[in-house]
Amino acid sequence: MTTWGFIGSGNIGSTVARLAVDAGHDVVMSNSRGPETLADLVAELGPHARAADARTAAAEGDVAVVTIPLKAYRDVPVAELDGKVVMDTMNYYPQRDGQIPELDEESTTTSELLQEHLPGSHVVKVFNNIAYPHLAGLARPSGSPERSALAIAGDDAQAKATVTRLLDEIGYDAYDLGPLAEGWRTQRDTSAYGLIYASDPANWFSAPPRQVTAGDLAEAAGRAQRYRDMG
Repeated sequence: MTTWGFIGSGNIGSTVARLAVDAGHDVVMSNSRGPETLADLVAELGPHARAADARTAAAEGDVAVVTIPLKAYRDVPVAELDGKVVMDTMNYYPQRDGQIPELDEESTTTSELLQEHLPGSHVVKVFNNIAYPHLAGLARPSGSPERSALAIAGDDAQAKATVTRLLDEIGYDAYDLGPLAEGWRTQRDTSAYGLIYASDPANWFSAPPRQVTAGDLAEAAGRAQRYRDMG
């Protein structure tokens, strides 16, 4: 059993938490509004879940999931996550997050920014390129021919091995993009983002999910273009 600490409990965070609880893990949920606002979610998740503030969730998690708007990444607790694997789901949306010059210049990535903020942690990019209904609907047991894969990126091999194991336990294979710097390949508007998991790209969010294998992800990530190269 692993305890997952969630910094953020929105759609992706709560979906990952449900998958973790279903796999027999414990979760500690937090958000920016206080643990009392998470009572309904925790009740739905059941006895393996509880709510806390962000520092407590970070401290009590064996691993952490950071799933907040990117503009708030500097609010992520630092000391409490020292030495831990931190899964980063964040994407950069300038209309929401404001302009971040180094991301506009594509000289770094969202996960590298989080890694700089958490120098003692081991950041792994994951869960950022799939809509939450598809994430909930595609989980399959290990060995299933219908299993899908999720992309990961990270600079620490052991951290990526930990995340690969956890993904396996919640119903997914992992496809390793490489170091954190390669996480751009699944960022917003790339060929490996969002639509790849939708059976109908024209109605991608509401469309039923479709299986995406590691090979599918590899092909899509290989076609990814930098924003400066997009037409």
